[in-house]
Amino acid sequence: MNDVTATARGEAAGGIAAALARGVTRLFAELDIAAVTELSLKSGRRVDVIGIGRDGLVHVVEIKSSRADFICDRKWPDYLDFADFFYFAVGADFPRHLLPEAEGLILADRFGGEIVRPARHRPLPAARRKALTLRFARTAASRLMLPQLDPGASLPAQLE
Repeated sequence: MNDVTATARGEAAGGIAAALARGVTRLFAELDIAAVTELSLKSGRRVDVIGIGRDGLVHVVEIKSSRADFICDRKWPDYLDFADFFYFAVGADFPRHLLPEAEGLILADRFGGEIVRPARHRPLPAARRKALTLRFARTAASRLMLPQLDPGASLPAQLE
């Protein structure tokens, strides 16, 4: 595979992931779960979608755009320590038998999503919940402020 082919495949996978993220955030909005995408954790990992419900429970979603994406990327267990509920989100054509049955599953497209397998509840420790909720709130607020800042402004490094 040449560089052009690899780049095109990466862009296609990125487009699928973006569509799935949109569908998940729309689903979360229907469920009254406030969500942000691409939230950096203190561990250095970055979750695809994270949401917090009115009850304060944290929902983390790992998007898988293809079989290769799932097989090559084995960092998802690192997210379990940052979620009350953990889900995979995939498109309709994803081979779902590859995904661990112990984890939640969301079937999504760019228009919405559906929880097809509920996530197991793993209560977060209080200190981690507080830190994660503050990170979530500060990141969301900073992203809302961006249009009011200078045109070339970017998110402060400590919030990325």
